[in-house]
Amino acid sequence: MQKIFARDTDYPWFWILTVAALLVYLVALGNLPLRDWDEGTYAIISREMYRSQNWLYPTLHGAPFWEKPPLVYWLIASSYHLGGVSEWTTRLPLAIASALAVPLVYGIGRHIFDRQLPAIFSAVVYLTLLPVVRHGRLAMHDGLAVTCFLFALWCLLKGEKRRVYLLGFGVGMALLTLSKGILVLLLGAIALAFLLIDSPPGLSGGNRWYVFKSWYFWLGIGLSVIPVVAWYGLQIRAYGDVFIQVHFLNQSFDRISQAVHSNTGPPWYYLWELIKYSMPWFLFLPGGIYLAYQQWGQSWSCLVLLGLGIYFLPISLMGTKLPWYIIPLYPFVAWAVGAQLTELWQQTRQYSRYYSRQYSLLGRQIFTGIFGILTLGSVAGLVYFVLVDRQVVLILMAINVILTMGLVTILCWRQNHNYLISLAGGLYLSLVLLMCSRSWLWELNEAFPVYPVAALVKTQTPVNAAIYTSYPYHRPSLNFYSDRRIQPQDINTLNQLWTTSPPESPPYLLLDQPVLEKLNLANSQVLGTAEGLTLIGKRR
Repeated sequence: MQKIFARDTDYPWFWILTVAALLVYLVALGNLPLRDWDEGTYAIISREMYRSQNWLYPTLHGAPFWEKPPLVYWLIASSYHLGGVSEWTTRLPLAIASALAVPLVYGIGRHIFDRQLPAIFSAVVYLTLLPVVRHGRLAMHDGLAVTCFLFALWCLLKGEKRRVYLLGFGVGMALLTLSKGILVLLLGAIALAFLLIDSPPGLSGGNRWYVFKSWYFWLGIGLSVIPVVAWYGLQIRAYGDVFIQVHFLNQSFDRISQAVHSNTGPPWYYLWELIKYSMPWFLFLPGGIYLAYQQWGQSWSCLVLLGLGIYFLPISLMGTKLPWYIIPLYPFVAWAVGAQLTELWQQTRQYSRYYSRQYSLLGRQIFTGIFGILTLGSVAGLVYFVLVDRQVVLILMAINVILTMGLVTILCWRQNHNYLISLAGGLYLSLVLLMCSRSWLWELNEAFPVYPVAALVKTQTPVNAAIYTSYPYHRPSLNFYSDRRIQPQDINTLNQLWTTSPPESPPYLLLDQPVLEKLNLANSQVLGTAEGLTLIGKRR
């Protein structure tokens, strides 16, 4: 059984992939405001933890927060302690953790494949997947959870040669539990199934039962369970049944059976997400899955098919659908695509000697046509950026995509295997340029710019003021930047709050123009206006 890292060639690739991942994950990391919901909420929780030094009991606006485990808040609060509170320090620890998944994909690939090339292709594919990079840069749980799982799996495979690495399996699973809760059950099931089904040659009994006979494995599990049980025990002791209800039922198991916060979709929701955001690598995924089916019994095919099957089906049947739930699926996608790219690489290199069935004339025409269409689509994108969104970096990105897809189209038609290198390099450069732009977090365009409104509220209201808004939904990012809690209310409630609030604690209203014209606010004064919202206070 080959080593995971051979000194002659693997260490250079390990460091090249690590540096490349850190570059695309960290470049211009703080150039945009925090995104609403997850980022804004987690930043508020972490800032309160940093200010109060209450590391065991997360709070949101002073109230206990029971929805998620604490690892993300611990990391962000530690970052605040070292570098102050900002977008960059909010995202930094999670972005670094997410970037480390790239060399781990390579390290696991070196073990499950019998060659280095598919491991390299798999890591490069994972490095250049848009949703993986974009969500990995955000202050969210998902990228961290994937890295924890990959670390646990890597230690499990590494322990085949050196048993001491089995200690790391328990560490990785404990960190996964403290970052994403019950996701450990699903990903742990994949690791366990792979452990029992995969039968690499040279092992006694034909499988990895040696793991269960190693005291390193059980010691790692035992030591890692301690902090998990301790934290959950403290929460249950402090809050009782309400913590169990909210954390385990409302925020975990209820998401399986019903749509939480109206986040729903059809069973094919994640398939469509995969097609949309993993292009053009998705073109090679069906071939990779079929290849895994053909080569069932090999380590890589077992892991890919188990991972895709055990993870993809449950999330597709869940009642709650959110785009980032699919992130843990992408390592298995990368390994499948990496295997298929290796086959195509070797087939196109040997095409002059024999005619490949998989890479037939029809297949060549299909791939050439698809990349040709992508080239034309890139031209349309360039026109849009030149006429509408004139960011220089986006224009450069569009030019790079046009050149990449055009070159890939030509090389693909000529059956030159270098089209895969051109595609990977072009996609990576395009991702770096996109992350340098002010458009990589496009959800910010769904609502008003948060900075001016937050500055208005922060300068014109006292710290503990009661602030209400006519804006239709809650914006955690606005609360974070204003350092106030701003609660949305309907027009009748706003009118009632204005008239019934006691004089010693008058409310402040952040109103859009239509609501402001409808309300008859006695004894009011305008404190300022920003982005179409007017801040109203009572005259003193």
